[in-house]
Amino acid sequence: MSLFNAFELSVWVTSVCGVLVAAWLVWRAHRKADLRALAGFAVMMALWCFGHLALFHNLQTLGMVLLLANPLMPTFFLHFALLFVNEGSAKGPWLSAIANHIGWVYLTSIMIVLYSIWVGAGDTVALMDGRPFFVFNELGAINLGYTVLLGALGHVVLIVGWRQHTGNKKRSILAMFGVAAWGLLLATSFVFPSFGINVFPYPMLLLPSYLLLLVYGVVRYQILAVNRFANRALLALAMMLVVLCVIAVLGAFSGRIGLQALNGVPIWQLWLYSLIVLLIAAMVYPWVRRFSERLVFPGAVLNEQILESWNRELNKADSWEGLIAQGEQLLTQHLRQPIRIAFSGNKTSEALHLTLQKEPSGWFVQPHHTEDLSPGMRLTLDVFSSLFATRCEALERSLALAEAERKRLDEQHLVELGSLSAAMAHELRNPLNIISMASYNSPADTRRHIQEQLARADRLVSDMLVYSGKLTLQLQTVSLKPLLGSVLSVLNTEQVLMTVQVAEGLQLQADPHRLQQVFINLIDNALAYVRNQSDGSICIEAHYEGQDLVCRIHNNGPALDPSIEQEDLFRPFVSKRSGGSGLGLAIVRRIVDAHQGKIEHREDLGWPVSFECRFPCQQNSQL
Repeated sequence: MSLFNAFELSVWVTSVCGVLVAAWLVWRAHRKADLRALAGFAVMMALWCFGHLALFHNLQTLGMVLLLANPLMPTFFLHFALLFVNEGSAKGPWLSAIANHIGWVYLTSIMIVLYSIWVGAGDTVALMDGRPFFVFNELGAINLGYTVLLGALGHVVLIVGWRQHTGNKKRSILAMFGVAAWGLLLATSFVFPSFGINVFPYPMLLLPSYLLLLVYGVVRYQILAVNRFANRALLALAMMLVVLCVIAVLGAFSGRIGLQALNGVPIWQLWLYSLIVLLIAAMVYPWVRRFSERLVFPGAVLNEQILESWNRELNKADSWEGLIAQGEQLLTQHLRQPIRIAFSGNKTSEALHLTLQKEPSGWFVQPHHTEDLSPGMRLTLDVFSSLFATRCEALERSLALAEAERKRLDEQHLVELGSLSAAMAHELRNPLNIISMASYNSPADTRRHIQEQLARADRLVSDMLVYSGKLTLQLQTVSLKPLLGSVLSVLNTEQVLMTVQVAEGLQLQADPHRLQQVFINLIDNALAYVRNQSDGSICIEAHYEGQDLVCRIHNNGPALDPSIEQEDLFRPFVSKRSGGSGLGLAIVRRIVDAHQGKIEHREDLGWPVSFECRFPCQQNSQL
């Protein structure tokens, strides 16, 4: 193949690619004006290449008109650059001014083209095998200079966009600059003959790559489908290069290995035949693949639309129950038989089902009882299992984030509640003090009743402050028996048998004030129930048990309501005795938790009511 034939083939390919790319851009552009402008650039490049072809085939007038329309190509590119860049943070007054007057730029370009045609701004020289090649004459300097000016202005606009934009837009602009450098290298050989340098335009042989790379750099982040096409095109190009290398090796050694007939065939013909075979194989491959899949996996109908539909429906589930129900429905509809999905360890039938299992490496979905399924249905289950496992991981992360957000809101609510309680304490205690002072002139019974209710209100305010406020511990070594003695001295234990079984020397690291609150609340709560009994009895015992200090407060009062759960017992206002605030046990739980301890109600210690507090001595000593 001569250089002229290679050049003509390259120009033909560029022309066809320009038309196809322009049609594709208009089809996919929808309302994107920048892509329509880029389509105009592709059309003008195709017409420019057709101008070269017209000259080769002695269509002098048509060729000159198309080649002298050269300024319209950078005009479309400038229009595209303005629309692509002038938005968001990069939108500026001078860019907007040029964009608003782009019509005048088009009009000027058309006038330059008409002037160039009228004065005959182009000639031809015999550059390739005596064939004519276009060159600008002296009158064509305006056309060439104007074209270069518009191209430079378009790239200045891109520089502004590159400085202002971020993310994919910035990457697209950077890719366009790389392609522009490649295009400049190819275009340089076109203008050499116009300056008297009669050199064959070798770079123009690669002209088809410029347009394709430019469009790909622009749309790869906007139209994701183009990336699949680019992947296939790159694969085809790699295969073509492999075929070229293989044919070159065969051509060099065919005579030595006895393939005389092959040795007589020109290399370019072998390459061309091989490319035709490769093209035919690529065209029939999808049908052959689908046919073989249906033979090997009968009954399996899987494509991108089905997978996208599965993924879309599974993403709608926001709970494990909803995800499992949605998965069962999708599989049942696709395979036309009922299929259950359950967590590993749950009882399942002997019928076909899937099990979910969490492993260190992630979620794993395993089909069971698939012996009677066809290979196609097994393949469907395997694909669905992989997709379902991925969705399980995503749902687990989503639920974890939701739980973390809930805890954050709860903590924020506690802070707000603490501030509200402090404000309430200030606002309530002032009127309570006024009521207390005003009651001194009241009758004795009335004054006593008022003082009792005021004390009750004051306890409620104090308990709210303790429960909702910030809990800060001042740790020190506390001897348990003396602390219990001080607690019992301030409580009214008359008519109640008090038993303290605490050995001397029992100590733990704790906040003595907070620990007093724990025992006052627990003992006062027990006194409220046993004080009116003739045989009321309370027993306090403490001892070491392993690494823990265990304290138990027993009483023989009425047993707790069996309907109250262990966890609910320590919630505010769940178990509210007469005259209490409903916060006593909740405060005890909060203080014990702050000491890294544990409190629970027990019914297996021989007493109707027993509360057990465990304080880890070893951990407390490290606080």
